[in-house]
Amino acid sequence: MASSSGKSFIAALLVALTVSSMMSCSLAARRLLQTTQPSIPNMPGIPSNLPKPTGLPPLPSIPTNIPPLPTNLPNMPKPNALPPLPSMPQIPTVPQATLPPLPNIPSIPTIPITIPSIPFLSPPPSN
Repeated sequence: MASSSGKSFIAALLVALTVSSMMSCSLAARRLLQTTQPSIPNMPGIPSNLPKPTGLPPLPSIPTNIPPLPTNLPNMPKPNALPPLPSMPQIPTVPQATLPPLPNIPSIPTIPITIPSIPFLSPPPSN
């Protein structure tokens, strides 16, 4: 677990890096704006001697001899003349599996968390 001073140091470092990157981006943008723009070559213009449009083109002609729609429709079967739907087959039931009881697991001894003191590494007792 990090201490509060470590967290504040990380936060200050992130803020400093963000401000630094923003300043370098703004300086780079300013430098790009101050450089001379490349000259754009002259594009050829549209010639002025093109014919002027006088009106809309004629509409295409619509054929007048359209064949008639067929009036004799094929005989459709009556809705009550359909065969009955097949019944759904029965799904067999699956027998329940019984598991043997779990064996008794012996308890795991706990590991001591305290660290034994080593006499020559510990400070001298206070008087």
